[in-house]
Amino acid sequence: MDMGPDGAPMQAWAKQLSDKRDADKHKDDPLALCLPPGVPRVETHGGHMFKIVQTPREVVILYETSSNDVFREIFTDGRPLPEITQPSWKGYSVGKWEGDTLVVETTGFNNKAWLDTYKAHPQTEKLHVTERFRRLNVGKLEIGVTIDDPGAYTKPWTAKLNIHLIPDTEVMETVCENSEGTEHLVGK
Repeated sequence: MDMGPDGAPMQAWAKQLSDKRDADKHKDDPLALCLPPGVPRVETHGGHMFKIVQTPREVVILYETSSNDVFREIFTDGRPLPEITQPSWKGYSVGKWEGDTLVVETTGFNNKAWLDTYKAHPQTEKLHVTERFRRLNVGKLEIGVTIDDPGAYTKPWTAKLNIHLIPDTEVMETVCENSEGTEHLVGK
């Protein structure tokens, strides 16, 4: 994710955790344990493909990831975000169209996923992600992301993802194996 020159405005504990993860060479990365990527990491994880399927009442995204089969439902039928009692890896998403842009609001996350791979930004159960999906042209998709997590950051921050579209491709099965432990990874 391109977060601009200032980076993410992390609280002290979040910065320490991000630095520790970096120093440990990401050995506790949930993906190394075959756990799912969260949002927005799932859109950028390792260059894997994803497919967007649109119906009149929802948008479904099928992801090809290293943590086995992952999908995401974005309800576009006008429902509000619910009160979440069971936080999850991908949260609960509702979306609406603003012109040619799909605006997606997601809440209800657990505190286990990482927001990204490069800096291993942490998240808390207070996380609220707003994504703006917009097709720039035949081969490009732009996803604007706003992270609002008062549990980990001093203020909301934004990032931009530019995705290369490959139409008419198939999402391939991926299987995560060898998650017995992370002793094979370098780090403390």
